[in-house]
Amino acid sequence: IHTDSDEGEGNIKYTISGEGAGTIFIIDELTGDIHATERLDREQQSYYTLRAQARDRLTNHLLESESEFVIKVQDINDSEPKFLEGPYIGSVAELSQMGTSVMKVTAWDADDPTYGSSARVVYSVLDGERFFTVDRQTGLIRTAVADLDRETQDRYELVVMATDMAGQMGGLSGSTTVTIVITDVNDNPPRFPQKMYQFSVSEGAAVGTPVGRVIATDADMGENTDMSYLIKDEEGGELFRVTTDGDTQEAVITIKKPLDFESKRTHNVVVEAVNKHVDPRFLELGSFRDQTIVRVSVTDTDEPPVFLPAEGAIMEVQEDARLGALVGTATAKDPDMENAPVRFSIDRSTDQEQIFLIDPVSGAITLGKILDRETAGWHNITVTAVEAVSIRILDVNDNPPELATPYEASICEDAKTGSVNRPRAQLEPITLSGAKE
Repeated sequence: IHTDSDEGEGNIKYTISGEGAGTIFIIDELTGDIHATERLDREQQSYYTLRAQARDRLTNHLLESESEFVIKVQDINDSEPKFLEGPYIGSVAELSQMGTSVMKVTAWDADDPTYGSSARVVYSVLDGERFFTVDRQTGLIRTAVADLDRETQDRYELVVMATDMAGQMGGLSGSTTVTIVITDVNDNPPRFPQKMYQFSVSEGAAVGTPVGRVIATDADMGENTDMSYLIKDEEGGELFRVTTDGDTQEAVITIKKPLDFESKRTHNVVVEAVNKHVDPRFLELGSFRDQTIVRVSVTDTDEPPVFLPAEGAIMEVQEDARLGALVGTATAKDPDMENAPVRFSIDRSTDQEQIFLIDPVSGAITLGKILDRETAGWHNITVTAVEAVSIRILDVNDNPPELATPYEASICEDAKTGSVNRPRAQLEPITLSGAKE
């Protein structure tokens, strides 16, 4: 600074006051030259406001009104770009079209944007450029391919760099990591691991009894794996029901109608799995359903004999019929085995006087006592039919051999070594058999 009244004789003293006076800035009292005592940082303070005074060196009085001036700190490129919000996490759906916007990253440069290119930032991808690109000017990240598959890779790690000086040589740079999560779409159908499953169930199992569980797998995730199951064949749909376990996504097959081993021993049930949430964009990939065969084997249970007719019978006999006369024949069959023997008997609590007799094999009912219609016009008896049980006794080796007859042998005293008269032993054949009704 300099005043016009300064004739260079050293009578004037220059002083300054204000921001940084005496610390950051000092003034030469004789010449008025102002000097900075330390390095200035524009990013911390871009200007300083000071006031200058010209005083009489002897009286220290102001020679003129003080003047205010501003020291502006000129910028240099000393600050690298910084991603203040990094690291970043974004997401994009798998199979998105090439060029789909994912997210935007922004770097901030503390240098003066109005001075040169120190704060002019451009973006580039250092790692991951095969799958993603970044707009050089805006920092917008887009997909570079159209076949991102979550089932193959569900996330990508990118390194994005920001460079100031518009990317020119000598520019400073900073980088950040960007994690891009690939979200799922329903592009995979359900698939049964096996084309056939086998289960067995007793013919006596009640309606609602679980037969077995099967499950179709789906490579997708979340609600895209939700599926329902159907029985596709008519016969299987009449006898069995399938429901979906909401927790495990398994198909639970239960009995819908009673099963009969004697009618059909094996049922092949066609079960189909269908995705609940089908995305029409991917129907061209194929059917979002799959089928498997569930083979159900019905095991036999020991059922009691069945009377024919099942509701019972009314038999008639003349009251003057002789003893032993045939009244009628009870008929029953074993449903488990054709032509299996059945044994009959009369429940004597219903015929305590033993008026009627029954042949245990044929079921023929005959008179055991003379009838009198005037005494009793009706007799209600209960006939029982049971399966015959045969017990075969197996042989064990509990009898030693016995000689068929006594034997005597003579030998000469001079007989040669090895000469023997050999008696014959005989095993008696033993046959055991028995039956129990």
